[in-house]
Amino acid sequence: MVMTSHSAATAANPVLRAAPASPAAAAAYFGASLAFHADVSDVAAALAADGDPGFVVLDSRSTASWDQGHIPGAVHLPTALIPEQAAALLDPAVPVVTYCWGPGCDGATRAALALAQLGYQVKEMLGGFEYWVREGFAYETWEGGARRAADPLTVPVDAADCGC
Repeated sequence: MVMTSHSAATAANPVLRAAPASPAAAAAYFGASLAFHADVSDVAAALAADGDPGFVVLDSRSTASWDQGHIPGAVHLPTALIPEQAAALLDPAVPVVTYCWGPGCDGATRAALALAQLGYQVKEMLGGFEYWVREGFAYETWEGGARRAADPLTVPVDAADCGC
């Protein structure tokens, strides 16, 4: 077998060692991903807009974590309690956006799974509470409201949005 310089480079390149998906497969995958995930900035914008955002935000962490900080207006329902308490706290006709600590925690994924198994429409907020705070959005603690300056590694410093 004769290897061209392109195929030799591809074989040595860990990014291209497995070929990219076809455009159709990529469109299906990324389209599906948007059906399962919500971005912190998009959630914040929807909550800040006038009127009903059309979804409820659910914090799936412990009470101690909730007290440390949570998104204003979120419903607190730890993952372990979802099977017994979801019906009392959530309207099954309203989609739910789950969050936990951040990208290193799969608590929001477990909460979303538990809710989906109960028949709720659900999305997971990527970045969790960590990125909510890092992007400079207001949050509540057991002591009251709080807000930190936006981290320039997560949001543009001199622009209204990132242009994504």
